[in-house]
Amino acid sequence: MSAPVPSGSVTDPVATTSSNAPAAPDAPRRQPTAPSSGATELAGQSLDASQADREETKKRVIAALRYFPDWPTPGVNFIDILPIFQDPKIFESLLQVLELQIRDSFDSLPDVIVGLDARGFLFGPPLALRLNCSFVPVRKKGKMPGECKTASYIKEYGEDFFQMQVDAIKPGQKVLVVDDIIATGGSAAAAGSLVSQLGGSLMGYLFLIEISFLAGRAKLGDVPILTLVEEK
Repeated sequence: MSAPVPSGSVTDPVATTSSNAPAAPDAPRRQPTAPSSGATELAGQSLDASQADREETKKRVIAALRYFPDWPTPGVNFIDILPIFQDPKIFESLLQVLELQIRDSFDSLPDVIVGLDARGFLFGPPLALRLNCSFVPVRKKGKMPGECKTASYIKEYGEDFFQMQVDAIKPGQKVLVVDDIIATGGSAAAAGSLVSQLGGSLMGYLFLIEISFLAGRAKLGDVPILTLVEEK
């Protein structure tokens, strides 16, 4: 699923990359209409024979995506990922591909998968089960009990807050952050900041879709960024 942003703005519910730094407007889970945008492509085009089955699964994921032009406002191309989860075969294939991406990309597996509110909750927990690691949510302020770390972020209509429980990640644990879409990168950067505040070791990020013309990966630092498909 995706969330809207007015055409021409780059607003994103994203926390600051530091608890003391001001949040920059950003825009996750939405794709503003832009002249450079085009058809969805597979992320990573060089293939060998051993990757053929994986690439077929990527194509099935692409085919399941739905687009809603000018919704909820003119100039927004809304990307809906929910049909993926309506088909158990596509969902299972998606999890297999994501698991293989993680195993192929890192020397060791994560201790924790962190999923962002709310689309990261759809595939983060089952992926954590496959990897035999913990799942930790990043949620909106006031949604979780106990002591929490907090980071601010900017939305279209003002400031809001992300939180993570202080005991959710132990110092030194290896953490992979997952979300549905990387657009301008703010949401993911916010999650990375919360991981650091709790003493975790940020391994990298994993996204289903990258909207590449928004250059969000530039905000995420010098860590691996895995994406399944790319939206030009």
